[in-house]
Amino acid sequence: MPELPEVETIARGVHTRVRNDRITNVWFSSHRQPFKTPPAKQAKGLEGRTILGVERIGKHIVVHLSAPAHPSSKGLPPAGQWIVHLGMTGRLLVTTPDAPVAPHTHARLTLSSGRELRFVDPRRFGRLEFRDLAKSKAFTAPGAEPLQIDSQAFAALFRGRKLAIKAALLNQTLLSGVGNIYADEGLFRAGIRPRRQSGRLTRDELERLRLALREVLRSAIRLGGSSVSDYVDTDGVRGFFQLEHRVYQRFGESCLVCKTPIQRIVLAGRSTHYCPHCQH
Repeated sequence: MPELPEVETIARGVHTRVRNDRITNVWFSSHRQPFKTPPAKQAKGLEGRTILGVERIGKHIVVHLSAPAHPSSKGLPPAGQWIVHLGMTGRLLVTTPDAPVAPHTHARLTLSSGRELRFVDPRRFGRLEFRDLAKSKAFTAPGAEPLQIDSQAFAALFRGRKLAIKAALLNQTLLSGVGNIYADEGLFRAGIRPRRQSGRLTRDELERLRLALREVLRSAIRLGGSSVSDYVDTDGVRGFFQLEHRVYQRFGESCLVCKTPIQRIVLAGRSTHYCPHCQH
């Protein structure tokens, strides 16, 4: 599943390519699974609106839209949002109308520039939602933003919790955007074992973890995310951060620091990788 760096990479790419473009026509597939808002309602809400900007909020891509009656809307706040969750295998691609349509394409937004914004999702775990902000609240992430949270607020998230720290990091109501890859990589860089009870970590350990997570997430964004499965960016290009993984999916290989074999356990239903020597 795409995590924070992958979603951030896609959101930035879409923003660069389609900002200030107007949606002239919308097509959705007949499959029900990807639609949190009925496709007919989404199409009606999207057509005629200008894309004011695109950003990542948690693990979601949020397309901010003008009012349909005011397509330029320069300086005005968004009047609508198109919210995209990529699920396990979702892709949001900017292409041309004559480009081959990939199997499992569920949305095609035709833009006034002549380009198309397409949502492709083979496994159909992704979700598409439209919000009219005159009638609904703007979308917000359920948890804190790991790239912005300060030391005090980060420590408060885990105070008194009995969850293993790896499980706590995966809890999106605590931190939004951290998934399996970056939880493993952040814990390794902080020197903390994934089974440690989160509420018993010291303030120094939690601060190391906060900074390690921020470092690994920013590095992954710079390298375009981790392509360990189906992930590609808006141009269909794979990321490169998988080349920097120190523990994730390296079970049995030597630790890059101490040469101890990397171990794998199942924690919170997820494969979890760590070094038994470097992490305590």
